[in-house]
Amino acid sequence: MPVGPAARDVEIGMPRTHHAHGTPPPLPAAAWVRTSEELRGLAAALAGAGIIGLDSESDSLHSFPEKVCLLQVAAGDAPVSLVDPLAVGDLSPLAPLCADPVTVKVFHGASYDLSSMKRDFGFEFAGIFDTMVAAQFLGLPELGLTSLLERFFGIPPGRSRQKDDWARRPLTPAQKFYAAQDVRYLIPLRERLLAELSARGRADWVREECEALAMIPAVKRVFDPDDYVRVKGARELDGRGLAVLRELFVAREGWARGAGRPPFKVLGNDSLVRLAAERPRTREGLLTVPGCSPKVVERYGDGLLAAVARGRSISEAELPTYPRPKKPRVPPGMQRRIDAVTRWRAKAAEQFGLDPGLLLPRRLIERLAEEVPADLDALRGMDGLRRWRSETFGESILVALAAAAPADRPRPKSAPGREP
Repeated sequence: MPVGPAARDVEIGMPRTHHAHGTPPPLPAAAWVRTSEELRGLAAALAGAGIIGLDSESDSLHSFPEKVCLLQVAAGDAPVSLVDPLAVGDLSPLAPLCADPVTVKVFHGASYDLSSMKRDFGFEFAGIFDTMVAAQFLGLPELGLTSLLERFFGIPPGRSRQKDDWARRPLTPAQKFYAAQDVRYLIPLRERLLAELSARGRADWVREECEALAMIPAVKRVFDPDDYVRVKGARELDGRGLAVLRELFVAREGWARGAGRPPFKVLGNDSLVRLAAERPRTREGLLTVPGCSPKVVERYGDGLLAAVARGRSISEAELPTYPRPKKPRVPPGMQRRIDAVTRWRAKAAEQFGLDPGLLLPRRLIERLAEEVPADLDALRGMDGLRRWRSETFGESILVALAAAAPADRPRPKSAPGREP
């Protein structure tokens, strides 16, 4: 099935890697999609596809606010399509495909890609399959895509380019190969993972988790000036230092937006805390603070000194204090239930070869201990518990909760769970 523009723009070839694991045959080279016409052609070609591989690359380490800079699409034996949002602009022709539940969209580590694409392009998603989630439910020790490709297909890992500036053009041949490689094998990888999941009765578990993933909201960064207390080292500052840190924190945000650079690239958190602790009054004093290079002081020196001065001028009565929330007291009965379910989880996780937090997250343990569902129907009605947990482990969860009841109550026999 032809996908995207003609092979006139071929730039990336596949190494002829073969391995006893059964590496799929080398696929055609990748092709750029840089115009609206080419994008419409890609969307039309994909309209009948039953399954595609998808990935995206962003510039979060280099631009502020961040943006999606590249979409990679793989389908069948066609070339990987590299869609350039910076050139095309309007990606709405792909929206129906993303929302179509019939066409399976295979990602690896989908949550960031989904939320970013929803934010930048207004996409909605259905029919998601996440190979990382699948690997988690198989209890695999290494979840990275390169590790999975090496495990199942014998493809050696290459150099990671996650820290590259994907907004820069032109991309290097190495970047283009890396981007295409991220989607080339997603479809055959899904087949391998799905076969093992089905053999172990866990395919529906992954399907349900991926349905929940598809509903993840668009990521929206909202600046909160009070987040200055989250900066590492803030808790060690006195009230005056906190006041100065707050002023510096707010000022840095404005500079970052003005420069289009991530805040940490304007000035690191360590430097903010040191400035808040030392509170220099001169440019010479600024230069003694690690991270305040001559270039930083030249560009932001006056603003830094002004922020420090504002913090110094706040009255003693208005100085902030570091929030130290008191841990809520857990009733003894609830704590017994938490401990009982946690012990059950440890045994069940070992039996099923799953990470305990995947099998039953702490937040769900606490909700179970607080709400104490009386039966399976009540358990199934708990938001976020998922069908696969209630169907596979529901009875044993109820047993664990009952085991934490006072000694005068009957306690049913326990079982860690069952494979469906």
